[in-house]
Amino acid sequence: MTERTEVVIVGAGGGGAVLGLALARKGVSTVVLEQAAGPPGGLRGEILQPNGQQVLDRLGLLGQLPPDATKSVRLFHFCRVGGNRLCTVDYDLLPPPYNRAIVTLPNVAHHTILQALESRAPGALRYGVQFRGLLREGRRVVGVEAECGNKSLTISAKLVVGADGAFSKVREALGIPARLHLYGEAYLIAILESPDELEDARYFVGRRTIFGLFPAAGRKVYLFYMIPAGSMPAVKTAGLDALRTNWLRIDPSLEKTSQSLVDWDQTAYMPAARVRTARWVTEGAALIGDAAHAMNPHASQGRMQAMADAMTLADLISSCRERGDWSAEALASYERSRRPQVEMLQRLADEQVLFWNTGNPLLACLRDRVFRTLDRNQRLRYRVLATTAGLRTVAPFGLIDRLMAAGFLRDPHADRLSAETSDER
Repeated sequence: MTERTEVVIVGAGGGGAVLGLALARKGVSTVVLEQAAGPPGGLRGEILQPNGQQVLDRLGLLGQLPPDATKSVRLFHFCRVGGNRLCTVDYDLLPPPYNRAIVTLPNVAHHTILQALESRAPGALRYGVQFRGLLREGRRVVGVEAECGNKSLTISAKLVVGADGAFSKVREALGIPARLHLYGEAYLIAILESPDELEDARYFVGRRTIFGLFPAAGRKVYLFYMIPAGSMPAVKTAGLDALRTNWLRIDPSLEKTSQSLVDWDQTAYMPAARVRTARWVTEGAALIGDAAHAMNPHASQGRMQAMADAMTLADLISSCRERGDWSAEALASYERSRRPQVEMLQRLADEQVLFWNTGNPLLACLRDRVFRTLDRNQRLRYRVLATTAGLRTVAPFGLIDRLMAAGFLRDPHADRLSAETSDER
């Protein structure tokens, strides 16, 4: 079976689905291939940062998220293990209307995007399709070979987009060099029932300890707990009682909430990886999202950056289509536009891994000192918030700022926000 389209996207995750929908709205013929049998299920933490909200708004979907499946969160409290508060970050400092984090129930935003894609372009989204290889004419990529239900499928296209994750087979087929780093820490995610309606998020740091609580709709709460990579079998062997005991040591106020953990099906395991690639584009092909630049979840921007990739590439595809130019040179502006922010976030996440995940008492002392400084310093706190929200393309701290954050220099502009907010607004 052979067919033709303008763009074929391999992977219908956060970036691939957004790109497919954005192109469908522009009238670009597109096929999206997804190896899973259907829309994603299972448990995953879902936080829409302001830049992700902007993307959904641009696609006309932000207001379509089910109100009973979303929760707006204004305050994030950073605490020491045991409960002592270090710093509070207030999203209300950001320019409205995107001045909250939105926590959704599992897969709600993704399902909304997929449904919109299927409605806008019936038949464009294909489930149960395995990518097998690329079609080429000389150096240029001109389509893909795939398999669906033991039947071969050949799709010729002007552009092939790899949106198939950190272990991207498209990236491998393109021969693009990549450095994959698997972190020594992973995360156990759980969704539990809270006896009370929680409004604020809490994030605990300690000796080799990270623990986050994020309120969700319907008195539910996400728990985000750092464990050694590959240790989920050992955690399960130790049992639910041991897990609850560990959580209560970190946050004693969780006594009632932790009792709602009664089955391992309420949990999921999330490994953490970083991908750095030599390039994101080649003749007739491009990479987006984790295929190009997976990052540690500390950045709180992995899926948001995939969505931003998709929107930037969709705009460029429109001009490539008009010119009939799908060369690497024509596609390069996408990479030039997106790479600086992505690499800054990757570096920032790795710095957070170094200090937040540490078991070194000196590094932990410095980390806590920075948090306490941020609690007093509006200027630096806003920079961190704007970066987490995806509204900054440059690092939040220069050298002098770092010395101020660590408490070694006084900041004469600690309470001044006007100059800091102008770029984001």
